[in-house]
Amino acid sequence: MRIHVTDLVDGDQLSHDIFNNYGLHVLSKGTIVTKAEISRLLQHQIDYVDIDERTAPLQANKRSGRTIESTVNPKWLPKVQPIYENAVKSFENFFSTAVSTGKIDNDEVSAVLQPLLNNLQLERDVVSMLLLLNTSDNYTYQHSVQVGMLSYYLASWLGYSAADAAMIGKAGFLHDIGKCKIDDAILNKPGKLSAEEFNEVKRHTEYGHTIILQSFDDSTLAVGALQHHERMDGSGYPHGLKGEDIHPISKIIAVVDIYSAMISARVYQKERDLLYVLRELHRLSFSQLDPETTHTFIKHMIPNFIGKHVQLSNEDSGQDELGIIVMTHPTEFFRPLVQIGEQFLDLTIERDYEIKHVYI
Repeated sequence: MRIHVTDLVDGDQLSHDIFNNYGLHVLSKGTIVTKAEISRLLQHQIDYVDIDERTAPLQANKRSGRTIESTVNPKWLPKVQPIYENAVKSFENFFSTAVSTGKIDNDEVSAVLQPLLNNLQLERDVVSMLLLLNTSDNYTYQHSVQVGMLSYYLASWLGYSAADAAMIGKAGFLHDIGKCKIDDAILNKPGKLSAEEFNEVKRHTEYGHTIILQSFDDSTLAVGALQHHERMDGSGYPHGLKGEDIHPISKIIAVVDIYSAMISARVYQKERDLLYVLRELHRLSFSQLDPETTHTFIKHMIPNFIGKHVQLSNEDSGQDELGIIVMTHPTEFFRPLVQIGEQFLDLTIERDYEIKHVYI
């Protein structure tokens, strides 16, 4: 049967090879379709495909009520989750070692981090991956692992070589090691920090820089720990650096550090809606964060929302509607093409609609 790409659902099977308008082979006959394949077809501007007859009714979008089933199909989860959890647990041990000796062991760090980096290519949906792996436990350790993963991804998206991206992932992994010297009562304080407490927290950047230099004798690896809270407008710490005085690695870690912090359920805040987080990064890219680095991150994260259900608000009617993202826009990141039943809304044109929530 021949159907439009936007009518594909998880589980459909292609009955013919798919080629784009330039003759490039896109997908093979027999491919089982998931959101990743739908995204690929849309990116190649393919409108119609042939699929095998569906043997059972496949779930359509649910528009009644407010219960939306996850669109995530994490085949990689059984393999990656234990590696991820081992990295989180190991980072706790690195903290203890750094407190007692002022150093961490390079071979031990590599033994924990490398298997994680090796398996990241199993899943392109970075948005869903982090949310599925994320828990409310061990925030400091888990945050460090996530920043390492995201730094690796972002470095790759920016065009760094595989070796350099792995090094930047390592720098992200270690960026908060200096927090081992900050009292847990301050790190986990649910209320607002006093000025004195905040000044102590800020010192983690310098503590981490020292620990990494003593452990690896690598100033490039250490700079991420020292500068990841520096900001383009000079409002950051510890040295109030501006613009090009901030190392490119630190600019990468700064972006993903904020993203990971905002999607996490911490002791003093609830996790934010994902588009809200990316919008906030976009806002900060005009003042505090490096725009090229930030926009590259957003541009590569946004396509992960294709196939996700969303809650839309309509300014005119005052009513909410449920839809599904079928295509993202290359420059207007937060105004995708959304399908509501049989209707398609281009939010770059339909300005009265706003996405309120993304269901993962």
